[in-house]
Amino acid sequence: MKIAYFDCFSGISGDMILGAMLDLGLPEDHLRQELSKTALSGYAWEAWRESRGAISGMRFRVTHGEQPSRAFPEIRQMIGESGLSHTIRDKVLEIFQRLALAEAHVHRVPLEKVHFHEVGAVDSIVDVVGAVVGMEYLGVERVCSSPLPTGGGWVKTEHGLLPVPAPATVMLLKDVPLYDNGVTRELVTPTGAAVLTSYTREFGPLPQMRLQAVGYGAGAHSSASPPNLLRVLLGTEEGVQVKKTLLLAEANIDDMNPELYDHVFERLLALGVLDVHAIPVHMKKNRPGILLRILFDPFLKEKVLQMVFQETTTLGVRIAPVERYELEREVLRIETPHGPCRVKVARISQGQIRAIPEYEDCRRIAVASGKPLLEVYEDIRLYSQNMV
Repeated sequence: MKIAYFDCFSGISGDMILGAMLDLGLPEDHLRQELSKTALSGYAWEAWRESRGAISGMRFRVTHGEQPSRAFPEIRQMIGESGLSHTIRDKVLEIFQRLALAEAHVHRVPLEKVHFHEVGAVDSIVDVVGAVVGMEYLGVERVCSSPLPTGGGWVKTEHGLLPVPAPATVMLLKDVPLYDNGVTRELVTPTGAAVLTSYTREFGPLPQMRLQAVGYGAGAHSSASPPNLLRVLLGTEEGVQVKKTLLLAEANIDDMNPELYDHVFERLLALGVLDVHAIPVHMKKNRPGILLRILFDPFLKEKVLQMVFQETTTLGVRIAPVERYELEREVLRIETPHGPCRVKVARISQGQIRAIPEYEDCRRIAVASGKPLLEVYEDIRLYSQNMV
């Protein structure tokens, strides 16, 4: 699995992301070809290597003449009617919709009435499309990031002076770990925040990876300290080296109708938690009860807490960070002697694999054929083990 780690020691912006993509190997010709698939006109861009202190990075800059402010529906139509691939189109639209939702919330206007001004200017459209093109070209499958420095002071915008980080940026950084590094300028732009948080679900230290390349995107401040650079490390995860920091929530419950647990499980799983189970326990005064345990990504913390308090009778929840080590895996659809079946393939080490048939597919085959489920499952497991 290809992994990109964004080391944002000096913040992040759209042009810094694109500069890092180019430094990592995104060809300029490929970027120009993809950008030409949109109806965007009246602009030009250039990229060159520039030093920031003792380190050099790729500086990316868009130049243009008079450009209109664009409402979100216009941008949505422009991208939707472009010749970009559907995967790039969908991701670009997701990023701009998140930007529009943040602006709509800040200015208290309907989503369709949002006019982007700086965020919707031609340079930001180029930055967003280019960043998504770069991610796809480099084959990035998982994105992690360091915590983000917020910066401070004031920034001049179409809406006048705004505090740093700007209100729209703050909305986009919900559930992201932030810190103040004492720098009094804008370090995280709305475009940078939207792109990063649309890809990243893990914020923390560098994960275990086999490093393949590193790219530096240079920001506009040439004399800033720390050096105005975004560093992106590109590598691969292998076997049991995949590690994730997750949260484990626990709640003791001894006064809830057992019939309700099925509903609680469904709601939590629909929320996106990774695992949920109930363990019979004996509590104080030797009362029988249930230990509810939920494993989830940190960005779901507030939603999980709200769900547990709404749907159960507990008065308190304990949360602790845990490390989970995972095998690299993928789900393949395989033609077997019993018919098509999805198989989860886990890669252990040194070429070893483990094939695990999907239970629901095996059950469907067993019901249709009249064969025992155990026989179908074992046949497909052995067959797929030799096929992948």
